[in-house]
Amino acid sequence: MNDLDAPPATDGRIRRPGAGRKRLRERDPELEAALDALIDPDVRGDPESPLRWTCKSTGQLALALTRGGHPVSASTVGIMLKEQGYSLQANIKTKEGAQHPDRDAQFRYLNEQARQFREAGLPVVSVDCKKKELIGEFKNGGREWQPKGEPVPVKIHDFVTEQGKAIPYGIYDVERNVGWVNVGQDHETAAFAVESLRRWWSGDGLVAYPDADQLLICADGGGSNGYRVRAWKHELWRFAKEAGLAISVCHLPPGTSKWNKIEHRLFSHISMNWRGRPLTSHEVVVELIAATTSKTGLRVHAERDHGLYPTKVQVADEEMAAIGLLPHTFHGEWNYTLAPPA
Repeated sequence: MNDLDAPPATDGRIRRPGAGRKRLRERDPELEAALDALIDPDVRGDPESPLRWTCKSTGQLALALTRGGHPVSASTVGIMLKEQGYSLQANIKTKEGAQHPDRDAQFRYLNEQARQFREAGLPVVSVDCKKKELIGEFKNGGREWQPKGEPVPVKIHDFVTEQGKAIPYGIYDVERNVGWVNVGQDHETAAFAVESLRRWWSGDGLVAYPDADQLLICADGGGSNGYRVRAWKHELWRFAKEAGLAISVCHLPPGTSKWNKIEHRLFSHISMNWRGRPLTSHEVVVELIAATTSKTGLRVHAERDHGLYPTKVQVADEEMAAIGLLPHTFHGEWNYTLAPPA
């Protein structure tokens, strides 16, 4: 009150310098270091940090600091974090197969093989099995337009029912921008993968490439069509003999499945087309896949596969020795040709 009644100071201030409560960091000079240690305990602080295995929210940080003798509020912690250059960040996917020394070389080899086949007018397909989908009134990610206040009701729990699952195995023709999806209902096995290729060839590939005597398949390194799966090579050999094709396979390097063209040229469009719709039956899955298009002219054929594909099928050494497997000179485990006898 005396300050208010007194004439203003010469510098224009109403109150004299130094008034008011000091900043928390001035009263507690160790506060910033304690906060820094909690944020990144592996690098800067104690590996036994109380928040090593806990979500580092501002509330949890403020509570841990207070318990450690540094009383502070959650809002102040947020201000301090921003001043120190911290921000809320999610994980970023960047470690994708880069650990293999021949990762890029394999991509270059695969692209060169595809170029040669396409220039010769021979089919090049990208294959993979899409994520298995529960059949029934289950929540499907995404949203679509519905009357206001009338969302489609679905079940709370995602338990497998007697309707089972849909297993979409896709074959994508890189040159023609055409997809073929075989929707199974039993198991994702090598036999199922090759049967999908067999159906594609007889229903579309043979019509589009009547004079072709070779086929190039670009596949992931794992799953039912993995480069270490004996049954995949054995079933592919049977198909090669039936179709009279020399089938070459180039696998993507380990950990790089998202680079497979079928992922972003076919499967992503299927997911967008059925977003927000419960997949109530296998027929619904087939119809939604077949109706998938894109601005670049994608066309998709889909059909249901009622076949049964038992698991744990073993291929003996003698059976593997009998197939005509010809490894390529560059990484023969990833690149090989199955050539039937003339």
